[in-house]
Amino acid sequence: MVEKSTFTLPGLTKKKSDEIIKILQVRLSSYNDLHLTLKHAHWNVVGAHFIGVHEMIDPQVELVRGYADEVAERIAAMGASPGGRVSDIERDRTWDDYAIERDTVGAHLGALDKVYDGVITSNRKAIEELDDLDLVTQDLIIGQTGELEKFQWFVRAHLESFAGELKDAGTTTEKDAAAKTRNV
Repeated sequence: MVEKSTFTLPGLTKKKSDEIIKILQVRLSSYNDLHLTLKHAHWNVVGAHFIGVHEMIDPQVELVRGYADEVAERIAAMGASPGGRVSDIERDRTWDDYAIERDTVGAHLGALDKVYDGVITSNRKAIEELDDLDLVTQDLIIGQTGELEKFQWFVRAHLESFAGELKDAGTTTEKDAAAKTRNV
């Protein structure tokens, strides 16, 4: 578990800072997991439109790595030690590990849509929790969430029909979404 802060930022109590750190640690683990998942998809995507999707994913990886760094530095600025190890991700994980291996563009994009659903939903929860704690930290997560929503739009653009329906509609898991979108 993330240790409590030894000091905090001006204007924040240690109690509030410790609550913020707990929220940020889960965001850090989520971002570390997401950038690894995206890189895994980047390496394992095959089929039609491979190069476009392969190249679309790398900038997302780099930005999400940057989000992890920003969150970790915020934790450190509050006097705590950010947890960036695999064991930290596993400890904080409330989501399933990404299960798609080498597969089609459609399968990976369908699964990644569900990954983004989870990360964005948990970010929105963190935004709500931060409302009474620290607006500066909340602003950081709000900005990151807006960009993640844009990334999800990029993914969904490949899954969307001309009528505006998503090919993975009605699915709730990555595996189900991958199965439904495999031949997109």
